[in-house]
Amino acid sequence: MTLPRIQILALGGTIATAPDASGAMQMGLGADDLVAAVPTLAGLADIRAETVSRVGSHSLSFDQMHALAAKIMGLDVDGVVVTQGTDTLEETSFLLDLLVERDIPVIVTAAMRNPALTSPDGPGNLLAAVRVACDPWVKAHAKSLGVLAVMLDEVYAAADVQKVHPTRFNAFAAPQTGPLAALVEDRVVPLSLPVRAPVEAARKRLVAASEGREQPVALLWLGLDEPGYILEAMVDHRDQLGYRGVVVGAMGGGHVPERVASLVGQLAEIIPTVVSPRAGGGPLLRQTYGGPSSEIALRKAGLIWGGRLNPLKARVLLQACLRAGLDRTAIAEVFETFG
Repeated sequence: MTLPRIQILALGGTIATAPDASGAMQMGLGADDLVAAVPTLAGLADIRAETVSRVGSHSLSFDQMHALAAKIMGLDVDGVVVTQGTDTLEETSFLLDLLVERDIPVIVTAAMRNPALTSPDGPGNLLAAVRVACDPWVKAHAKSLGVLAVMLDEVYAAADVQKVHPTRFNAFAAPQTGPLAALVEDRVVPLSLPVRAPVEAARKRLVAASEGREQPVALLWLGLDEPGYILEAMVDHRDQLGYRGVVVGAMGGGHVPERVASLVGQLAEIIPTVVSPRAGGGPLLRQTYGGPSSEIALRKAGLIWGGRLNPLKARVLLQACLRAGLDRTAIAEVFETFG
């Protein structure tokens, strides 16, 4: 029997750490080390392992992820597993989902417990990710599933997965949709297929446009009685600050404090400004509440509505749109499909 060819691309992260002389965990393990820790893999797949980087995911860049997406697009394999840190997994997996169009499984996995701890989860997560990449149902629905995140024997859509706890073992979830599949014994049990239309529509716009340089996007999280000093600085000194877009983590169904409503409107006139729910996911309201800081007023003022995307994922999508050279109208059309 010919085993499926699975490419493992290692980026670093907790899954790839080892203790130094002081006991502190440092980046150091490569893809071959990760594979060697899971001998069972040899019976599942023809494993090819490559160390792409040795960096914590908190230090990954958009440029690195665009390069990784291009690498994945060019691989002649039956499936891809990316190992990285958990800090930005919900962002990197979504960006890969926007950039990679393959009819093979593409999986992102990581670890919450480092290899020096009792019961580290890295080997188990890597084994689960390879099982998912080899599974007949996953392979048959690869394009319908898109990029997947596999953590603690659950399979999530990249557009929906979130890190919901900084340190807990079960730190990942998809609060809006739940998992797409679960691993039980040596089986992958399908549960659902994701709604792919928004991601597919976004990818068509992004691929059709020419890719440019990184476009910095600010993330502003609004809270109780926000005075708006950062908003003022961005309105008055946008060129000096260098940001080319903004995501506003808004309250409730799409609201901001009334004292900063005019500033948010002014900012939207200068650069693409997206409103996203700070609660962690949408969809947002569109036409329920009135008043100067309501969703009705903000939409009339030209704010782009982020739909169901949380602020972290909205920032990833906005950055990708700006990098592709899309104008404000096209960006708004891309976000519109997300609800």
